[in-house]
Amino acid sequence: MKIKEIIVVEGRDDTTAIKRAIDADTIETNGSAISQEVIEKIRLAQEKRGVIIFTDPDFPGEKIRKTIENKVPGCKHAFLKKQDAKPSSGKGIGVEYASPEAIRQALRDAHTMETEIVELITQEDLLTAGLIGGIRAKGRRERLGELLKIGYTNGKQLHKRLMMFQIKKEEFAAALTKVLQEEHNA
Repeated sequence: MKIKEIIVVEGRDDTTAIKRAIDADTIETNGSAISQEVIEKIRLAQEKRGVIIFTDPDFPGEKIRKTIENKVPGCKHAFLKKQDAKPSSGKGIGVEYASPEAIRQALRDAHTMETEIVELITQEDLLTAGLIGGIRAKGRRERLGELLKIGYTNGKQLHKRLMMFQIKKEEFAAALTKVLQEEHNA
């Protein structure tokens, strides 16, 4: 599988994992303090071929993702489930630990953030659905993020990400129904 877009990753080990999974070019940020030179490379890549931001599912990875999106809008975003990004030793988290199939799936499911954002799902909807506050909210958000392919978020980030990716009410409702059914059957 060869993809046209250039994949932005955090480091050399991520590039190695990507190349094991797919024929692709990468740009490495080398951490969360992204230099202006790297931003310019990403900007050029976005103009010429398109970019997929594929960072670790942790706080530094989200910081890198937000920095790039703010400086180079219109990039696609790929997300790994946290469990797919953990090593067998259990220590750490990152793209470099993901299986080739998990990487390919995340890239297939990549989203583009919308520039004109419309609130399709409200904070009230999230509260009513039990996704904000309450003892089961975190688990529900985690599973919902997997089903909608938008990654894990806290309560505040969930609303923003649903808007950024313009998740439709029907998609949200179907995923939420599945989350609640799985919870009930557990």
